[in-house]
Amino acid sequence: MAVVKPSLAKGTRDFSPSEMIKRNYIFDTLKTVFRKYGYNEIQTPSFENLTTLTGKYGDEGDKLIFKILNSGDYMAKAPDGLLHDKNSNKLIPHISEKALRYDLTVPFARYVVMHQNDITLPFKRFQVQPVWRADRPQRGRYREFYQCDVDVVGSESLLNEAEFILIYQEAFERFGLKDFNIKINNRKILSGIAEIIGKPELIVDMTVAIDKLDKIGLDGVNKELLERGFTEEDLAILKPIILLEGSNDVKLAALKAILSTSAVGLNGIAEIEEVFDYVSKLGADEKLLKQIIDLDITLARGLNYYTGCIFEVKTNEVAMGSIGGGGRYDDLTGMFGLKGLTGVGVSFGADRIYDVLEELNLFPVGKADSTKLLIINFDKQLEGYTLSLLNKLRKENIASELYASPVKLKKQMGYADGKGIPYVLLVGEEEAASGQLSLKDMESGEQIKVTESELIQKLR
Repeated sequence: MAVVKPSLAKGTRDFSPSEMIKRNYIFDTLKTVFRKYGYNEIQTPSFENLTTLTGKYGDEGDKLIFKILNSGDYMAKAPDGLLHDKNSNKLIPHISEKALRYDLTVPFARYVVMHQNDITLPFKRFQVQPVWRADRPQRGRYREFYQCDVDVVGSESLLNEAEFILIYQEAFERFGLKDFNIKINNRKILSGIAEIIGKPELIVDMTVAIDKLDKIGLDGVNKELLERGFTEEDLAILKPIILLEGSNDVKLAALKAILSTSAVGLNGIAEIEEVFDYVSKLGADEKLLKQIIDLDITLARGLNYYTGCIFEVKTNEVAMGSIGGGGRYDDLTGMFGLKGLTGVGVSFGADRIYDVLEELNLFPVGKADSTKLLIINFDKQLEGYTLSLLNKLRKENIASELYASPVKLKKQMGYADGKGIPYVLLVGEEEAASGQLSLKDMESGEQIKVTESELIQKLR
């Protein structure tokens, strides 16, 4: 058999033990915050029926779904004509019935519909699992990555949106981030803008263009709008809207005047104001209200299913794309036959958060869930004592190891150093007889004598 050089698929990564400690720190922190606000964890399968996923993310999103070939001779049932035409889009339904999940929101909607008789509404869930997208890999963007979603369905209250803002703030402040923005907009405001221009049917074209303002500038946005069917007169109306500056209150006042003839637009403004009011009543500090929350009219993510408030979070400390986002999706479960069930949720981009914390050196020092103590193995005769001690330590929930073989001390110390074990216990014949054990701090090099009880107390 030929030897194959091992390699990783593009857009995927291995995670070492030290990296997993950091990743679990992120997951555990988020789960703690989610539970604090009353959310419970669920999980869904890694792959779904292809029909469950397609048509939920728009044409571009559908192209990024990883399809799974049918088992067995998957080409046998494919029509000869399609095989001859080599049209992959038409061929896929005949050779693929399943796909890796693209996000956690659509599987969650499917879960709610299938379990509607078993859940209590409002249903508040969080989910921390990997998703897959056939995107072009680049910094901060992977083909396999984790999402950390928190959603509630069955509640129309905008209190949920306000609490998501507080969840974002608390989570990122726990991570040590000091300069980030929680951007908010409302689909109804965008609909109102398209309405006053007289082109409500072009709302998606409009929002796709203005959403690129940060990347291509006003001239680039105008060029794209003209190409999408807008006129110079439309651009004249749009310009002062998408360039709105000032505090959130100033922006809202300006929008009220601009959208005074649009009922849907005014409704969107009222929803934003209610969210801000809830945030204030929940005791938000001045920094959150005045500096962190940012009403951004150009924010237009996920318009294929978001129907109300839209969120996106970005850090200003590192050059990185969004590290979180979400919104309200009033009709998502309707795609699976359950009408009239509103929902709202947000997501945390765990992989991007990891990169941000790594670059800013914000992972806690010593935050480890690996071995805390290594007991040196001097000889076979002492194993009776050291194994008994090892058992006592583990009963006290102290992560401990006994080096498996009585090899040279240098090799055992190298093992502890390479694995990042903070303490080493040296137990020779003299220590075992006297009960005075030698404990070495691997970072400082300090070595002290301790009894078994003192050792347990120190490591606990």
